[in-house]
Amino acid sequence: MLVRKRLALVGVVALLTGACAGTTATPTPAPTPAPTATPAAATPAPTPAPTSSPAPATPSPTAMVTPSPTPVPATPSPTPVPSPTAAATVCSTVDTTGTDLLANICKAGTIVVGTDPNYAPQSFQNPDGSWQGFDVDTANLIAQKLGVTVTFFAPDFTIVVAGSWADRFDISVGSVTITAVRSTALNFSTPYYYTPAQMSATTASGITTLDGLAGKTICVGKQTTYQDWLNGTLTLVGSPPPATPPANVTVQALKTDNSCPQAVARNDFQGWLTSSTTLAGALAAGAPFVAIGAPVFYEALAVATDKAGSKDPTTLMTAIDTILTDAHADGTLTASSQQWFGGLDLTTVVTP
Repeated sequence: MLVRKRLALVGVVALLTGACAGTTATPTPAPTPAPTATPAAATPAPTPAPTSSPAPATPSPTAMVTPSPTPVPATPSPTPVPSPTAAATVCSTVDTTGTDLLANICKAGTIVVGTDPNYAPQSFQNPDGSWQGFDVDTANLIAQKLGVTVTFFAPDFTIVVAGSWADRFDISVGSVTITAVRSTALNFSTPYYYTPAQMSATTASGITTLDGLAGKTICVGKQTTYQDWLNGTLTLVGSPPPATPPANVTVQALKTDNSCPQAVARNDFQGWLTSSTTLAGALAAGAPFVAIGAPVFYEALAVATDKAGSKDPTTLMTAIDTILTDAHADGTLTASSQQWFGGLDLTTVVTP
């Protein structure tokens, strides 16, 4: 009995031992990783649900950009519309950011005018520094119509007609005669007046005819058409042919025309050739000269600009032409001529 129980116990133990050995001997396969263990980077991130997205960029009622009444109008304000007075000047319509001569003058608010301080009655400077004369009035008219002020400059006439002014002045309003030679260096406007060139002799010389000056000394202003005529080199443009000068004359050229009567006391010349207007002014002031014969030529005088200037004068010259044409038509130039030239109207073409 006892042996039977022991045998039964041994059998149970053997069964239990075999069962345990079977379990550990057979490898159990590793469990397959769960989907949640897969790295996040290998699986695209899910698209956020609309409910979790930021609110659309729809402005709230308080943030909506509703144009206010003030900035809405696209119609120009009446303020920048040019007034009739402003429109009457050339510069009121000029773009001053431009680079030409007219734009530069309008931007500066002044035009620098070259003229002669000793050429009465065309131009002269008073002891107080003020300027007067026919050319001065013409320059002031141009400035007024442009809408700027005038600054006068007094270059030698030789500099004016030679050109290459180095931008020291904008225009010349100094009774510059239009000639073929000068046209190579200068731009000319339409003529604003016309003068006869009148020969005269000193009363001390006793000469009364043009031929009587043959072989004599005649005084003129430097680089003038009067000097050119005596030297036989005058080439007028828009004027009738000149007369023939007296033979074998000696030319004495001084700084300006009026330097001749101012130097007459030296008694080193017998004749003086200048414009009829300048001679008339000198005679009225008591200068010891007498007019001889008819005018030797007639010349057209114009405003000039420098072809060698750094700024293009084309639009300025167009404006000046319009101003002078209007001043001829409305009688402004005629009235000025009659004021300065003893009642004479020299603003129309004069022929012999």
